[in-house]
Amino acid sequence: MLRSSPAGVTLAVRAQPGAKKTAITGLYGEGPAAQLKVAVRAPPLEGRANQALIVFLAETFRVPKNAVELIAGELSRSKVFLLRGVPLNKAEEAISAFNLLNSPSL
Repeated sequence: MLRSSPAGVTLAVRAQPGAKKTAITGLYGEGPAAQLKVAVRAPPLEGRANQALIVFLAETFRVPKNAVELIAGELSRSKVFLLRGVPLNKAEEAISAFNLLNSPSL
């Protein structure tokens, strides 16, 4: 789900657009293929869900919006974001705050 890169970290996300609220809801998949499951309030129209994900991830990882870049999966539920300037250990800490290890994966 998280991988170190020269520019920061990449984060694999499984988006669920059209939800009641934007929130991390758990993990999708297992092992190296696991993705962070994020429910997004915005609909999947005209890039609105992608933009809402960028805003949400910027708030979650405490970086400016321009530090979050969608690098794969623009039209898919499975996406990869680059979090510029975020060290791997800080990203892991931010995600561990959501206690995802005990949540069931689908």
